[in-house]
Amino acid sequence: MITGKELIELGYRPSKWFKEAIEYANQHNLEGEALASYVRTIAPAIIDPFAEPLPFHKNIKAETEAEISNVQQVFDTMNVLMRTPTLVKGVVMPDACPTGEVGQIPVGGVVAAKNAIHPAMHSADICCSVMMTNFGNISPKEVLDKAHSVTHFGGGGRLEFSELPKDLEARIVANKFFNNQAGLNLAKSHLGTQGDGNHFLFVGVSKQTGQTMMVTHHGSRGFGANLYTQGMKVAEMFRKDISPQTLPKNAWIPYDTNEGKSYWEALQIVRDWTKLNHTTIHNATLEKLRIDLVDRFWNEHNFVFKDEDLFYHAKGATPLDDKFVPDSKNGLRLIPLNMSMPVLIVKGQTTESNLGFAPHGAGRNVSRKAHKRTKAGKTIEQVFAEETQGLDIRFFSNNIDVSELPSAYKDAHSVKRQMQEFGLGEVVDEIMPYGCIMAGDWEIDAPWRKKFKDKYQSGSV
Repeated sequence: MITGKELIELGYRPSKWFKEAIEYANQHNLEGEALASYVRTIAPAIIDPFAEPLPFHKNIKAETEAEISNVQQVFDTMNVLMRTPTLVKGVVMPDACPTGEVGQIPVGGVVAAKNAIHPAMHSADICCSVMMTNFGNISPKEVLDKAHSVTHFGGGGRLEFSELPKDLEARIVANKFFNNQAGLNLAKSHLGTQGDGNHFLFVGVSKQTGQTMMVTHHGSRGFGANLYTQGMKVAEMFRKDISPQTLPKNAWIPYDTNEGKSYWEALQIVRDWTKLNHTTIHNATLEKLRIDLVDRFWNEHNFVFKDEDLFYHAKGATPLDDKFVPDSKNGLRLIPLNMSMPVLIVKGQTTESNLGFAPHGAGRNVSRKAHKRTKAGKTIEQVFAEETQGLDIRFFSNNIDVSELPSAYKDAHSVKRQMQEFGLGEVVDEIMPYGCIMAGDWEIDAPWRKKFKDKYQSGSV
């Protein structure tokens, strides 16, 4: 009687295909070389990483001393990443910066994988994106005030906008990655929320027309993060079977499997939910103002884009090519820089060196903590006053987050110059800044932190 023990002794790791192999072997009384020969035909083929990294296009250069280390780290992590055996090409953008372990795709990185979806290459913030609504000839302060009254930043969700369209809810329930109550609850409770970190609500004026425009920036919140967690587990299952030498963070789900098809559909559901999330906040603002929109468009910059059997993973990169943005109506894309600089409206063409993508923003040269250390000797209020002069900058939590002020990011003028130098889109308009809302350091007043402070002050800890 053949059991899993015999397959393990042949050098195979326990996996779901064991069941089929054991049943067949016992039905046909296989043993010895006959068993080994059969198992070789059914066991997944092992795919090893490339011996040498594939080349990638470097649409970035260090212009200051501070950028040298950052750019080198980006190249170092890309060189490890480009050994992943599914990849066929890659690029990095001027706003690139490393994140996570060496070998993990950097912010500002784009790689094309054949027949494979890599969850870590779109990260937990699936479909992080930007939407613009043109409010016409109206005061930007009025728009910002009304938007402030309807949006939500920080942790948790809200009930105000929790009713989903029936067709979207049906798609969520039908997908194997969402067939749990947690996913549906997050889809409902996080609608109309923007999260924290670098997510924002920006109001400005078109340089060309003088009309007031609002731009929101956020991803799929807990709904997308839940999918990411499940996707990573499935990808790891495949990695152990078919490419155990690949780094865990670069594990993938083969598209030509049931899991791959379901995961791709789940990504499209998340995309539709995220677009709805932006639209909810924009429409609520319009309703408060009792006006109609003049124009609106949006684009992702943190997603997976399919072109035949290639899956382009953009970790913080804006798709220029309309084939990547199925609901594009004008070829225009949005690239925000920082709260004191314009949001760029761009369009562009696919080239061999950009793969159909542009930067997604200004990026960072150093971590949040490292940036805060550069402000030692100044109060938070002093730094805020210096960097936001003339702007209406608000933090939803009423706690300033220094790590989101303009100096925390790369020089925006440098990013624009390198966009032009490397052919990464043409700027056709700019939304000049009036003001911006961000989460701020909301965790200062988070319930768990306040509870600890109360215990500390009472002497119980």
